[in-house]
Amino acid sequence: MSSIEAMNTNNDHQLHVIMFPFLAFGHISPFVQLSNKLFSHGIHITFLSASSNIHKIKTTLNLNPSINIIPLQFPNGITNTAELPPDLSGNLIHALDLTQPQIKSLLLELKPHYIFFDFAQNWLPKLAFEVGVKSVHFSVYSAISDSYITVPSRLDDIEGRTITFEDLKKPPKGYPQKNNISLKTFEAMDFMFMFTRFDEGLTGYERVMQSLSECSYVAFKSCKEIEGPYIDYIEKQFRKQVLLTGPLVPEPSKEVLEEKWLKWLENFPTKSVIFCSFGSETFLNNDQINELSTGLELTGLPFILVLNFPSNICAKTELEKALPKGFIERVKDRGIVHTGWLQQQLILKHNSVGCYLCHGGFSSVIEAIVNDCQLVLLPLKGDQFLNSKLIGNDLEAGIEVNRKEEDGYFYKEDIVKAVKIIMVDYEKEPGKSIRENHMKWSKFMLNKEIQNKFIIDLVKQLKSLALA
Repeated sequence: MSSIEAMNTNNDHQLHVIMFPFLAFGHISPFVQLSNKLFSHGIHITFLSASSNIHKIKTTLNLNPSINIIPLQFPNGITNTAELPPDLSGNLIHALDLTQPQIKSLLLELKPHYIFFDFAQNWLPKLAFEVGVKSVHFSVYSAISDSYITVPSRLDDIEGRTITFEDLKKPPKGYPQKNNISLKTFEAMDFMFMFTRFDEGLTGYERVMQSLSECSYVAFKSCKEIEGPYIDYIEKQFRKQVLLTGPLVPEPSKEVLEEKWLKWLENFPTKSVIFCSFGSETFLNNDQINELSTGLELTGLPFILVLNFPSNICAKTELEKALPKGFIERVKDRGIVHTGWLQQQLILKHNSVGCYLCHGGFSSVIEAIVNDCQLVLLPLKGDQFLNSKLIGNDLEAGIEVNRKEEDGYFYKEDIVKAVKIIMVDYEKEPGKSIRENHMKWSKFMLNKEIQNKFIIDLVKQLKSLALA
């Protein structure tokens, strides 16, 4: 008997969910987090990804044989974003397209109740329907982001013409207007990639719209308390049920912080250190690195600055070009510049770290809030712009760095001002209110009873809908 046959025999009466994320680890991680939560409530999980990703996935999935990981074969040899420069990352979408025969065979053999899939697999709802499997578009983006860009009403007012960045500066028709959210010119221009057609393929907007329109259900890593108006708007736009996982607060890491970081952080007072990082796949140009690093220096506070570069660029050489002359020497007693991976979750958890200056990725924002790190937001692309508006405007739990309207350029003074509001002048407004709101949301996310109820309710919904 094969391992797949054994799974089917042993789980005839257990709800079975297949997870099929996009190949970037920023997408894989939320699918892993949800898998762990569902598994802990009795759901059988099968996880699909490229062979080269499986070792890393295994380190974050619960180590239990009931969570099965199946490697997919990619005919073009491309398996994750780390292997590609940013301008070629679209090749990953084509790589996923080539897996359709494999996915169909697996669905027929495994007979799951659901397959949770990502934004790029627009072909999956139809394929799943053909074999009697319910499909769930699980968005790793915030509801505010999806509701602003990828809804049918986004194209209502353009009357057949080509959409422009000026159109994207305004919200779609009927959009919730609690804080009159709109995009700056540089933000809207960045989102234009969603409407760009490469070769004869679909645009990103068309892929996501097909996926959301044809799937059985939509799911978000969010909740009504945080994004209620945007979730309601999506339900009305697509006329289908939206499932909510809650914010998927990460479990505390079982690892121990490396000794070099531990010793360095222990030199500084409680909540005094700025941790500045933009993830492994978001990059600043040299001019903006200069302004950022100078701004951190001028705050007078201790800091860790993490700077990464595309895989085809030598980080050491680029740092020498980008950092201000004499910078490393001037800040050697209170500042570290690091490239590459580090234990982000454990650093944010350390008692000396009090501020997280980041790109506004949804997972990063949640990590900061639960670890009581004040948020300074410097969004650089896509959903990060709208996440920052959610945190800075709607929840008023962080502050966004001021930027130029046309090109998004920021100066050292903008970094200093934002940090000062929540790290130095926090007993005055607006820093005082921001900190109070931050604490309110921190208590909400750290309330295990509340967070567990999100998953309990989701499991009940999945069991009920499986019979529909």
